[in-house]
Amino acid sequence: MKKLIFTFFILITGLSYSIAQQMRVATYNIRQKNDHDIGNMWDERKDAVANLIKYHQFEIFGIQEAFIEQVKDLQDRLPDFQSVGVGRDDGAEKGEHSSIFYNKNRFEAKKSGTFWLSATDTKQPNKGWDAALPRICTWAVLKDKKSGKSFIFMNTHFDHVGIEARKESAKLILAKAKELAGNLPLILTGDFNVDEHNEAYFTLANSKTVVDSYTASPRRYEPSSSFNGWGKSIKPKERIDHIFVVPQIKVLDYAILTDTYRGKFPSDHFPVAVDLIL
Repeated sequence: MKKLIFTFFILITGLSYSIAQQMRVATYNIRQKNDHDIGNMWDERKDAVANLIKYHQFEIFGIQEAFIEQVKDLQDRLPDFQSVGVGRDDGAEKGEHSSIFYNKNRFEAKKSGTFWLSATDTKQPNKGWDAALPRICTWAVLKDKKSGKSFIFMNTHFDHVGIEARKESAKLILAKAKELAGNLPLILTGDFNVDEHNEAYFTLANSKTVVDSYTASPRRYEPSSSFNGWGKSIKPKERIDHIFVVPQIKVLDYAILTDTYRGKFPSDHFPVAVDLIL
């Protein structure tokens, strides 16, 4: 009887520890605020974006295409979150941000920053390789207050034109993760503008440094492509928004979240979410 009770205690303790370690991570291209997305303007959908994030209980997430007004709008609607990131055009507020939001009740940022995806200058705004636009990667070394464990979280948006830029950006990010955080576990999110059959994708997925959370997950919910084009470009498959993790991080499940509101889409991308154990 004592042995049975002890075994039960060990199982419950182990289960509680696993739950405490679990975190929900997401990547979400929220679509830039502009004056030509008629019917899908940011002011019409910003509440839907924030409500989706709250309902699905994201704990850390990276956004793409966000202008400073959008970052502030989300910050206002998500008071439990802190964010880090700068605009790609001036290293301050101008241009699109690839900000990282984290629940400040659970995580604290030990350090953070942004670098440009470039072969010549990663510290100043510039276009790298054959990219059409300046591209950035925002990062933060976060500490989990529950477990005491630290890790580096990186969020990016690869160029939509430059083939070489996407491939070289992948290599640069892996090198920078090592430089910035040593051997800390890495979680990498972003809109990579390539699907799972592209060379830039393989540069990451076959790197042996990180794996695709999709392939690592035993449970997947993939009802469509991650890009929806306001409902006009939905495909049965095709993932251009990815979450990569180091192999020692356990992926519990993976989902492309296809939420709509009043028949409309919160963004022209669906968010991708995973549950992880560090």
